[in-house]
Amino acid sequence: MLNDEVRKLVKKFVGNDVTLEVPPDSKLGDFAFACFQFAKELKKSPVLVAKDLAAKIKPEGVIKAVQASGPYVNIFLDTGRIGGLVIRRVEEEREHFGSSHAGKGRHALIEHTSINPNASPHVGRARNAFIGDCLARVLRFEGYQTEVHYFVNDVGKQIAMLVVGCKNRKTVSFNDLLNIYIDINQRAESDPAVEKEVFDLLNKFEAGDQAVRKKFREIVDVCVKGQAKILGELGIRYDHFDYESDYIVNKTTDKVLSELKKTSKVFVDEEKRHVLDLKGFDLPLESPVLVLTRGDGTSLYPLRDLAYTIDKNSWAKGKNILVLGEDQKLYQEQLTAALSLLSQSAPEVVHYSFVLLSSGKMSTRKGNVVLLTDFMDEAVKRAHAAMSRDFSKEKAEALARTVAFGAVKFTILKVANEKSVMFDWNAALAFEGDTAPYCQYAHARVHSIFRKANVHDPRLPDNALFSSPHEHQLIVALAGFQGAVRKTLAERNPSVLVHYVVSVSKAFSEFYHQCPVIDAEEGVQMSRLALINAVRIVLENGLHLLGIDAPDEM
Repeated sequence: MLNDEVRKLVKKFVGNDVTLEVPPDSKLGDFAFACFQFAKELKKSPVLVAKDLAAKIKPEGVIKAVQASGPYVNIFLDTGRIGGLVIRRVEEEREHFGSSHAGKGRHALIEHTSINPNASPHVGRARNAFIGDCLARVLRFEGYQTEVHYFVNDVGKQIAMLVVGCKNRKTVSFNDLLNIYIDINQRAESDPAVEKEVFDLLNKFEAGDQAVRKKFREIVDVCVKGQAKILGELGIRYDHFDYESDYIVNKTTDKVLSELKKTSKVFVDEEKRHVLDLKGFDLPLESPVLVLTRGDGTSLYPLRDLAYTIDKNSWAKGKNILVLGEDQKLYQEQLTAALSLLSQSAPEVVHYSFVLLSSGKMSTRKGNVVLLTDFMDEAVKRAHAAMSRDFSKEKAEALARTVAFGAVKFTILKVANEKSVMFDWNAALAFEGDTAPYCQYAHARVHSIFRKANVHDPRLPDNALFSSPHEHQLIVALAGFQGAVRKTLAERNPSVLVHYVVSVSKAFSEFYHQCPVIDAEEGVQMSRLALINAVRIVLENGLHLLGIDAPDEM
């Protein structure tokens, strides 16, 4: 916001567009730009160029002063002018403040989570859902008509294993599935007959056996509903559940295989499997191939995934995003190569690293998991114990969930996608530092001030008064929201937004401790009440984009 305003003014005086940076120390100004590029063009020292350009830029509008510092031009902003500009824009745009509306009239499709429907999700899988949900929220905030998809693997070997494991049960609940899945995997390791029964079921499914297909769908629906309920409680929802089996039933997998055969890249190996030769695609594989079917002719996941991705290409009218774990990078490269042979584009993939246990990566098949439901229950229990105020039972329970769910999401999202997350309970639930409770408490503190001042939604007076450097830094922080949203979407990285919300909370905390609000003189009081109201709106918007609630009291 201020970035755009300052760039326009600089261009007016120097005749060139510049790339503004935020100096590492506020003493060096609010914005700065380097003069190396101009120095090459003018064949002068960047230090001399900086002096010349600093002299050309006159104080005007939001610019209060300009100074040359080595090869940089440092720009200082007028506190009063930017205060009025920023706060009035927040007041006008409210829940839309921070959006550049870049997606207006445009479409986006994002697929995320898409975990196997064979058990309750574990904590490691939640990172996919948290990242995907945040990106979907940011896309919608920016104005994109956004669809969220979930690809349901309802016909793979894992589901056939579950069907075998459930065959002697009259009813199966969602909570039963994990133990059944672990048990049947252990039985299959010691009993070849189990493996044979699994593949017989898969053959019957692809051959059109309606009774078998019904059994598969019944088991899968139990799991999908259970998973959707758990994720829904965390505020994560999907517009479409797309089933793998549909691509077998409607013969799309057969069509895709037929099209790939036309490329002369498909061969049948010694195990009678259809295999796609991917030599020439520079894949880090000793044997660069993609296996499409089993020896008995039944399709494998890559063939069904190709059919689904081609379908998504027809649905996506704009951005087409897929969130995947980093262990899927090579597979995605194989899929991209196969799609190129069909003259189809691949989705834009957002890879992320894992949430690790001290004993290593989690595995549903081995039972080495921490279930998301258990993890969240523990978070709520710890949040409840950390409360320092007495609330009614109902209020305490609701607030504990708000704090707990926020703490877990925030802790996972604040780590850059490519880095692993090691979860620490004490750090996540702390009321100091880069945590959700710290940011939620900043929001609650604004409401506390409003209650004491007996005001609601105060507005900036015409004769607004701002002079403190702490007011200045807080106003500049608020103005950076739109840039943080843009960067989050451009980099597909929620950690950018997390760190921005923390920066606003810290700037507010410093302001709160240095600048009286209720006890300030009347003109200053109304200005500061309007300022912290803008803080409230920005924190609500930022936390909402992260999928986190902003409580009024804590």
